[in-house]
Amino acid sequence: MANTGVNLFIDSRGRMKKILLLKECVNISNLRYLNKNIIKEHEGKSFIRKLQTSVFLSGSVTHKWSPITSEIDDSSETYIQNKKEMEEVVKDLKKTVGKHVNGGDPKAIEKHKKRGKLLARERIEYLLDSGSSFLEVGQLAGHELYGKEEVPSGSIVTGIGKVSGRLCLIAANDATVKGGTYYPITVKKHLRGQEIARENKLPCIYLVDSGGANLPRQANIFADRDHFGRIFYNQATMSAEGIPQIAVVMGSCTAGGAYVPAMADQSIIVRKNGTVFLGGPPLVKAATGEVISAEELGGADLHCGTSGVTDYYAVNDEHALTMARNVVAGLPEQKSAININQDVEEPLYSAEELYGIVGTNLKKTYDVREIIARIVDGSRFDEFKKMFGETLVTGFSTIYGIPVGIIGNNGVLFGESAQKGAHFIQLCCQRKIPLLFLQNITGFMVGREAEASGIAKHGAKMVTAVACANVPKITVVVGGSYGAGNYGMCGRAYSPRFMYMWPNARISVMGGEQAANVLAQIQRDRAEATGSVWNDELENKLKKPIIETFEKEGHPYFASGHLWDDGIIDPIDTRKVVGMSLKVSLNAPIPDAKFGIFRM
Repeated sequence: MANTGVNLFIDSRGRMKKILLLKECVNISNLRYLNKNIIKEHEGKSFIRKLQTSVFLSGSVTHKWSPITSEIDDSSETYIQNKKEMEEVVKDLKKTVGKHVNGGDPKAIEKHKKRGKLLARERIEYLLDSGSSFLEVGQLAGHELYGKEEVPSGSIVTGIGKVSGRLCLIAANDATVKGGTYYPITVKKHLRGQEIARENKLPCIYLVDSGGANLPRQANIFADRDHFGRIFYNQATMSAEGIPQIAVVMGSCTAGGAYVPAMADQSIIVRKNGTVFLGGPPLVKAATGEVISAEELGGADLHCGTSGVTDYYAVNDEHALTMARNVVAGLPEQKSAININQDVEEPLYSAEELYGIVGTNLKKTYDVREIIARIVDGSRFDEFKKMFGETLVTGFSTIYGIPVGIIGNNGVLFGESAQKGAHFIQLCCQRKIPLLFLQNITGFMVGREAEASGIAKHGAKMVTAVACANVPKITVVVGGSYGAGNYGMCGRAYSPRFMYMWPNARISVMGGEQAANVLAQIQRDRAEATGSVWNDELENKLKKPIIETFEKEGHPYFASGHLWDDGIIDPIDTRKVVGMSLKVSLNAPIPDAKFGIFRM
């Protein structure tokens, strides 16, 4: 940083120590503002001993907030143990994700490739701008959801990436997984992708290669409001809202699935591989006795030259994906909802230190500011109401230049914490600043004193504020997510634009031990009232399966398998994932704030 004459001294633990003004660069006239009283000569160099709130350098302006000073000791036993634990769960996460990313079984993959077809993720990679990122959503969808029947990634790959410079929602059927047929989780994931597209005004690109509904599971796919038919409803209504719908038929497109290209704004089909028909050759033969090939019944020649169902004729996958890029290139430009500062600082502290800060034992406490310091620009944070409601940390910062209001847990929520949270959320909505929730919450405080002080109405204020907040909301579960605390910290039911979990996280109505204790207490009281036998052996026998069930169902793999979140992320990737999520969210305008009644 010799061009400005300013440098940061970082010690071995990543702490900012001093600002150095090199002797040969000392020129106070180069600084528009600098308190001369803080300069001291030392060993032939000039050191700034005290950094004030705002320092204006020649030709540029730093962020107006001071950095968080980390108190982490990376040589402590706690840090070392936490790091070891987190490394293990991250390793397991990567192994589990790898199984899903690989797609179907080797035979299905080989058969797919012999037809000259790219795999689902290869198609997405070819479609995206070179060197750009892909924010995959629901990577572990379907994980251990159907017993021994494996459905990697729910047989569909969804996510957001740049195509011809434009952020798009991409949904690619994986034909190597049960022929790309739709399981209940496939439908849910497809609909989640469309929800993201609608909320964030993203063009939709459907890479179609599916045999339609999975018939043995039709009862959970077909008839309800949020079943298969909702996909086509969404296509029609999003098109009406001006959200482009683009379909690329790269394989089977059968029965109801035929409506994906038929209802798209623009459709592309691949010769010999792409087919579109309401009833395939077996159904046609059974119904009419006519014997016809799939290509004759619904191939590219028919639909581009005769029926008009598709608009562009491609000779192979690569050609089709290039055409899709050209279609996107012709779309009107989309501007961000707010201005983004392009002059971005990296955090002062390494993201790898998050492993040692958090660990996997949710009973261990830590300061959420240490997480914030490792994900925000320059580790700078303007804390709001620091001395009030101290179990909730609130404040302003930026992530990749995007303004963001951050709400993080430092313990159970008291009435003061909830009031502070509601106040801060209103501020951010008034100023149209996106919100980031860092969840590690056991719930709201209970007990006579808490109830007398109005915990119910104060908690309701925060829940109301979260529910009514219309700025983009991003939630990351970094620890526990229990009970009403999940609601107050913007759980899935409160429509965060994106919700992610760390692999150490847990999510359930309460912890397994607490649930077991509650149910055991009920049983004990009942036994005492009726004179029945109750002892430690019976109590332990009752508790054990309850704790095991809660542990299994509260695990992030279980949550992600059911699509209760948008993915489990490596803590190291939090800044990047949140940054991209924020950028996607700002693709849509932010409406004015409007709140329900707060009980005062």
